[in-house]
Amino acid sequence: MIGWRGYLTGGVALVLAGTALAAGQQGGPAPASVEARLQRIERLLGSQGLVDMLTRLDQLQQDVQTLRGQLEVQGHRLEQLQKRQRDLYIDLDRRLQALESRGTVAAAPAPGAGRAPAAPAGAGARAPGQATATATTAATADEAEARKAYEAALQMLRDGRYDDAAAAYQAFLKRFPGSSYADNAQYWLGETRYVTRQFAAAQAAFGKVVSQFPDSPKRPDAELKLGFIQYELGHWDKARAQLQAVVSRYPDSTAARLAKERLARMEKEGH
Repeated sequence: MIGWRGYLTGGVALVLAGTALAAGQQGGPAPASVEARLQRIERLLGSQGLVDMLTRLDQLQQDVQTLRGQLEVQGHRLEQLQKRQRDLYIDLDRRLQALESRGTVAAAPAPGAGRAPAAPAGAGARAPGQATATATTAATADEAEARKAYEAALQMLRDGRYDDAAAAYQAFLKRFPGSSYADNAQYWLGETRYVTRQFAAAQAAFGKVVSQFPDSPKRPDAELKLGFIQYELGHWDKARAQLQAVVSRYPDSTAARLAKERLARMEKEGH
């Protein structure tokens, strides 16, 4: 970049050259008025204040260029973050739609169904059949209550009320730990944390799906999200290992397909 000093110095040089040429053509010295002007310009050029001003102008131009470059970098990073956030919402919406298309999880037999529970103290006079019927009725009512609470939390999630949904799922798991909806509630608790980028809490929630509900249909999805979390944290080796494990363990599942897509994306991004 040519600074202000360069432009001004070049202009003075042109003036000096033009004056000298004119004087040569006339065969005599330059007019006094021209000499006086040149002397004033030389005095200006020799002024330390002007030199400092020109130096500052050059520095300001360099600073503007540097800031422009930084803005371009930040703009690119913001665009990448926005893309990742869109991916999170699209993935959550796809899963919610899949859940709605097949309804909420089918109600499994209530815990303990099919076997007679121990008779409560003081109920020795009650016939065994009556005790079994009473316990089954109570368990059925409890599961109906659990389903109502689960669907209420799910509606909060659909509405985008992620903090409310997280609180509802936590209350559900505390109140109905043995419900047939517990594994789903644990998984969707992880989703509420994941979509709001609370990755430590999401990792803990999905980890409980894997450890506490090993036979749950939500386990492949939970393992997939554990890989996604490593990706979001920039732990590329861990993300790759987790996603490859999903592909290997559940080769024909939707989770495996999504894991393959993320692995391909990682390769494209140079990770």
